[in-house]
Amino acid sequence: MFNNSNNSIYLVFNAFGVFFAYAMLAGSIYYAPVDFSTKGYWAMGIGLLTLALVNVVKLRLDDQITGDRINKLEAAKAEKILEDYVTEKED
Repeated sequence: MFNNSNNSIYLVFNAFGVFFAYAMLAGSIYYAPVDFSTKGYWAMGIGLLTLALVNVVKLRLDDQITGDRINKLEAAKAEKILEDYVTEKED
């Protein structure tokens, strides 16, 4: 389905981007001139946003896999109907 070398390149690139974003967020929280409780709320918000984004991606991937599976079943069903129709005509 996917080319493994291209897929791994994109995976490494995205992992680097995520690591860089988290490093920049951690630096901005650490150096922000606000009290510790505000930094804690920011950190919790980043963590919860990460969880929500992972869930959204997982749900979209599951929906796509389900749609592909349904399409394959429908194609197999149509193929079986056509095969049965052709074999009836030959008999």
